[in-house]
Amino acid sequence: MTASNEVVTYESRQGVAIITINRPDRMNAINTEVENALAAAWRRLNASDDRVGILTGAGDKAFSAGRDRESTAPPDYRRFTPGVVIPVDKPLIAAVAGWCMGGALVLVQMCDLCVAAENAKFVYPEAKMGFAGGMIGSLPGRIPHKVAMELMLLGEEISAERAYQVGFVNRVVPVGQQLIEAENIARRMAGNAPLVMAMLKRFASEVLPKGPVETGAFGIRETENVFASADYAEGIASLAEKRKPHFTGK
Repeated sequence: MTASNEVVTYESRQGVAIITINRPDRMNAINTEVENALAAAWRRLNASDDRVGILTGAGDKAFSAGRDRESTAPPDYRRFTPGVVIPVDKPLIAAVAGWCMGGALVLVQMCDLCVAAENAKFVYPEAKMGFAGGMIGSLPGRIPHKVAMELMLLGEEISAERAYQVGFVNRVVPVGQQLIEAENIARRMAGNAPLVMAMLKRFASEVLPKGPVETGAFGIRETENVFASADYAEGIASLAEKRKPHFTGK
């Protein structure tokens, strides 16, 4: 079950998780609340019996307009983009309609497949706006270099059809059919061997070039795993209690 007032909803459908950015009144713009909810969704997917995840946005007007202009806190896409600080070995499919802007394009970039509605428009306008987080830096490793540079340096939109032609999109479908098609693909994947799919995804990740921001996130991921561990809590407690710690490796 999901709640309509949640900024990110999570629904399990026969082994497929539908993760939806749920702010249609704000074109599914990403604020701090959405960031935290997306991070929680990836952790929930990892811990669940769901075998495939689909990331989409509520409505057909926008997958996401990217960073919410009313947000004052600086974004850190490393912490809520799947596969960066939070590893996700399960297949991820983006289902995109309407605008996919800025950091939202980064989210799609990090998914394994993308289904786009005919009205989908991909744009990375940060060079026009005077700021960028840098996660987009691995885009040239996923589509032809000069097309990636056009997206990043011109900041002009490309259509769903153009995105399909350059390999950023797997399917282009009529508006309103993007989630249906993504579910069709996910359902077929869900019948495959999970261990093999996870292994192949990890192997592919090793082949794909990573930008500097993505590479630097490795240290964050590893140290935060330690800080969240029972051994860390035990170490701190043993110092306070002036005793020898008893570590369990958990």
